[in-house]
Amino acid sequence: MSLPGLKDEPLRSNMRPGGAFIQGPNVAVEGDGSIASFPSSPPGGAMIKINVSHGSSLHEVQLPAQSTFRDVKKLLMPRTGLDPQEQQLFFRGKEKDDEEHLHIEGVKDKSKILLLVDANSGEKKHEEIRQEEIKNEEEISKGSEAVAGVRAEVDKLSQRVIATKMAVDGGHKVSEQEFLVLTELLMRQLLKLDGIEAEGEAKMQRKAEVSRVQNYVDTLDSLKARNANPFESVSVTTEWATFDSEEENVNASSSSTSTKVTQDWVQFD
Repeated sequence: MSLPGLKDEPLRSNMRPGGAFIQGPNVAVEGDGSIASFPSSPPGGAMIKINVSHGSSLHEVQLPAQSTFRDVKKLLMPRTGLDPQEQQLFFRGKEKDDEEHLHIEGVKDKSKILLLVDANSGEKKHEEIRQEEIKNEEEISKGSEAVAGVRAEVDKLSQRVIATKMAVDGGHKVSEQEFLVLTELLMRQLLKLDGIEAEGEAKMQRKAEVSRVQNYVDTLDSLKARNANPFESVSVTTEWATFDSEEENVNASSSSTSTKVTQDWVQFD
């Protein structure tokens, strides 16, 4: 149901094959790629066309008379490639603020507006880029410091892992508690590394430290298994030695029997 005096006016926009957007009178493309739409003219209002001069170019823009100069900038952005903050709009020789309304400032159908590029916009962009680079460097520095802190703790634990390995290799029995404590401490360092936000070089450092800690955990698992069966390898060696001894006895017995038979044949002859 329509209100008296209010006509339904569809949103006018076009799409080229492949999804390319063509600006309509009531729509514009935001800086982030999103589409902004302006309301149709209210009862008693009107759509106006204004001419915007930009260098040697002249852009015709259609929008509601009650729109703001910010709305004009949004419509000009896809045509000029300038972000709204880079644009300066002048009407009757005066720069207009973004929040000022066209109809209040006297802009009418076929009025002419001058568009200039803000001279400070380049410096502003450069400053924004510089600040972003500083922020990234600070984040990388924080990440590297955090990884370095974990690395120092892992260095201490690595000495205990080495000492444990030497003990097991030497045939000494190591307490089960030592393996449990060392493994737990190393897993805590892995959790710390997982919680570090890192980019760039710091991210590579974190990855290398994670691999290092995991190797120590694997080493402890292997040592723990050997520590539980310290005489396993000795037992195997003894069994092979016994087998070799029995084989030598069999060979000796066979040799003796062969000699005896030979002697018997000699006596028979």
